[in-house]
Amino acid sequence: MSYSIFLLRFVDSEVVALDAEQFRHVTEPYVVAGGPEEGFSQLRAEDGGEADLYHESHGESGMPCVTATHFARGAMLGVLARLAAALGASIVPQDGAALIFHETERRHLPAELQGSAVVIAPTEDALQAAFDAR
Repeated sequence: MSYSIFLLRFVDSEVVALDAEQFRHVTEPYVVAGGPEEGFSQLRAEDGGEADLYHESHGESGMPCVTATHFARGAMLGVLARLAAALGASIVPQDGAALIFHETERRHLPAELQGSAVVIAPTEDALQAAFDAR
């Protein structure tokens, strides 16, 4: 069974497009298969940990979401945290509270996510600790 997290950028409770160029810039050094044009990227971090990313670009409306599945603990969590921070996105696990990087982001989350959102640093250790706390 796979565990998924979603990288979503919210403004006034609405999902807004992620910056595809920022996505490419952060992920490019780690891509071992696929790529932005294919809607799927397999990444490999320095320690060998991998992740599968699904990302669609919808023309003018941009990239609405990045879904990460089959991701390894370790350095890959750092890659995912840095990617979310670079995109101005929240990390929304499939089964838990949204993870944000600044308290000011809470007001942009949908109402159902605001109260339980947790502020973390955009680092491997902070993301690991947030997952361990579940």
